[in-house]
Amino acid sequence: MAKLFIFGLGYTAKRIAAAAERAGWHIAATGSDGDIDFGDRAAVREGLEGASHVLSSVPPDRESGHDPVLESYGDVLDGRWLGYLSSTGVYGDTQGAWVDESAPTGSGRRSVRAECDAAWLDRGARVFRLPGIYGPGRSAFERVRSGKAHRIDLPRQVFSRVHVDDIASGVLAAIRREAPAGAYNLSDDLPTSQNTVIEFACQLLGQEPPPLQTLDEAGLSPMARGFYAENRRVANGKVKRVLGWQPDYPTYREGLLALL
Repeated sequence: MAKLFIFGLGYTAKRIAAAAERAGWHIAATGSDGDIDFGDRAAVREGLEGASHVLSSVPPDRESGHDPVLESYGDVLDGRWLGYLSSTGVYGDTQGAWVDESAPTGSGRRSVRAECDAAWLDRGARVFRLPGIYGPGRSAFERVRSGKAHRIDLPRQVFSRVHVDDIASGVLAAIRREAPAGAYNLSDDLPTSQNTVIEFACQLLGQEPPPLQTLDEAGLSPMARGFYAENRRVANGKVKRVLGWQPDYPTYREGLLALL
């Protein structure tokens, strides 16, 4: 049985692991829901035995800015298929313009992420750049129901997003098709404003949308404000062309309807 080792079994990686198991893969993983302690070097090295494919969803270390997986286990990754879950934040703010994998990286608020992204590319990995992720338990519905949804008065602001199960199908397509090393944007087909998504979620729930507010009125955290500081549309043509991938949820509409 083929074996996939996952560093960091979090929300997205768990959906990837479940999809891989259904496809016949054996999974070993670190993380709060994994079976191996990341800090136990002997256990990790034992878990990596027989693993032809390795996927990391571990973010950069906040203090050092280094990639924890490459720093701790880079010496035992050679000769394996490598995958890394990165972020479209590496492209920075494009003032609403489209970006594809050829766009420069490292100029945005996530320059540290861009450095780790580049380090994985240097190791010959398939780097999956992900926009806003939503799915079961993490969607506009939860924000609306909890009263934490906002509509911000930024009329030309747009974002790309992706359903978590479309990430899983994209990663498995890269494995199945033996995708060449490089970057791949996994995003849906319709970048749109967060306001539009919140309004559609409210419509489906039969609720009135929250009032339109300025950033200051909304009282957002610094991290949330940073989210609104960037404005871009993420193109997914490469992953469709190279991997034959098509999202099951091409827009937020299909995704929210399925979640409802």
